[in-house]
Amino acid sequence: MKRAALVIAALVLSFTGLAQARDTVPVVCPPDGYDKQQLAQLKSESFALEDDEKRNRLALGLAGCISNPDPMIRDGVAFEAVSGWLRSQKLSSETILALYENLLTQLGSDSDDNGFQQPFAALLLSEVARADRIEAVLSPGQREDLVDAAAGYLAGVRDYRGFSETAGWRHGVAHGSDLVLQLVLNPNIDADQIERLMVALASQVAPAGDVFYVYGEPARLARAVYYAYARGIVPETFWDDWMKQISRPQPLENWSTAFSSQAGLAKRHNTLAFLLALHFNTTLESNEKNASLGELVEAAIFRIWS
Repeated sequence: MKRAALVIAALVLSFTGLAQARDTVPVVCPPDGYDKQQLAQLKSESFALEDDEKRNRLALGLAGCISNPDPMIRDGVAFEAVSGWLRSQKLSSETILALYENLLTQLGSDSDDNGFQQPFAALLLSEVARADRIEAVLSPGQREDLVDAAAGYLAGVRDYRGFSETAGWRHGVAHGSDLVLQLVLNPNIDADQIERLMVALASQVAPAGDVFYVYGEPARLARAVYYAYARGIVPETFWDDWMKQISRPQPLENWSTAFSSQAGLAKRHNTLAFLLALHFNTTLESNEKNASLGELVEAAIFRIWS
């Protein structure tokens, strides 16, 4: 446990240093030449832009909208447009690299008191990581920096707000998990990098205090772990230790005492929600890896229920 805590602290410090080394990105939203009505019109047209130069320029401009308090602009236009263009391979390599730098800086910024910027930087970076997985654009060094940033950000999330009917989504743990997912799927990410990502993710399975996950976070965390295990490059000894750490009751004396406090109930609720979601993933297809992971998960569940 002490070793895991030290690794998490190192990840957060590394992420903080990486963020401080980058210049602040000016936030201009809506982008020059657009107003909210024009962005809404673009959305109604499924973000169809035939002019390549205009599309790439607008993608960079929309990266400045991820902290906008209006969910229609932030989520409905900025994320949907850039994500859609990345997935349809309609952005140039130069634009993808510029988005990477811009979003990595925003991921490390704590200047947004509303709490939108970092989660949406993580979410859009997951799309950049996906694009790099489909067709390599990042250098090994840039990919390493992204692993450090993803691990440091996820381990450092302390804002557990989810959905608001007026403000939309703030979903730091889920969006950080999405970024981890796209990284562990990438064959250019090695076992050591996956292990660091998993250590960071473990710290959010059951965060300290009386945080009860109610916005689907356990399923998003579980999905990233499932595909990390499926890569088959991380030693079984790591996964065995990892599952034992997840299912330990500490700081509770034992799992029976979980029923005596809100923090204990939250830890039990969140841990079981994660493990059950992970176990469900192992049942979707019959193969050796799923069977092996399923056994580890079942052992972890029984340690809590016994």
